[in-house]
Amino acid sequence: MSDWNLLTLVGADRPGIVSRVTRVLYGLGCNLGEASMIRLGGNFTIMLMVSGARPDAEILDALAPVAGELGLRLHLDPLSGGLHQHLLPNIQVRVAGADRAGIVADVTEILAGQGFNILELESDVAGERERPVYIMNIQGYSDQTIETLSGALAPLTERGVSVDVSPVDVLIG
Repeated sequence: MSDWNLLTLVGADRPGIVSRVTRVLYGLGCNLGEASMIRLGGNFTIMLMVSGARPDAEILDALAPVAGELGLRLHLDPLSGGLHQHLLPNIQVRVAGADRAGIVADVTEILAGQGFNILELESDVAGERERPVYIMNIQGYSDQTIETLSGALAPLTERGVSVDVSPVDVLIG
């Protein structure tokens, strides 16, 4: 049994999911670590670091009734990492353009070529159904300057994609 597991639950969004899941974990004596919980297309997704002196099977068995009742798909994977073992973002990239296939691949390929480490990526489709606009916000870490990253992404403007690269202000203390 590893120190931390990644608990993943996905299902139709509804009130009470977080409350019910975390109450079971609390009852098992589990510690909760970093989490990402978000609604995506009418579904709710939980990715949560869980630690405790319980076997994985016991955690899954305890969560199964709640997952079944709420219609959630449940998965538990051991993690090799732990808390506070990640980079803090220093660069934010905002992207907007007419929704088309390949925007995410184009932007992330350029960023990867610059050694940019994506730490968080969120996207949405806005606008009208007939004229959708794809909006993406990426936070990550890079040793490159904002000017270098902006220059690398500049060719996307020829394809109708607006890109803004800016620093992330991280307030700690």
